Amino acid sequence: MEKENERDAPREVVLGGIRDMEGGENSLEIDSLARFAVDEHNKKENALLEFKRVVKVKHQVVAGTAYYITLEATSGGQTKVYEAKVWEKPWMDFKQLVEFKLISDA
Repeated sequence: MEKENERDAPREVVLGGIRDMEGGENSLEIDSLARFAVDEHNKKENALLEFKRVVKVKHQVVAGTAYYITLEATSGGQTKVYEAKVWEKPWMDFKQLVEFKLISDA
């Protein structure tokens, strides 16, 4: 019975766990992905968030890499903290904003 449950588990769990990415908040690549996430969120929600900085990064190996980026962005002079999940497959020149949610006020 357990083997069936393992086989039915979501693919993300099978391929790898979510891990902290040390130094990710200082990475130009992550900065670029965070800016992409804010831009995509603004397009989808007709919002006017302005990217401020990356606070923390986690990543997970899937079919490509899923990045969980905690970032600060401002709107109307107020800074808030968001988490963006970005899926990237660099060999296919593919990236997609999977999720963007408010975490808290900064």
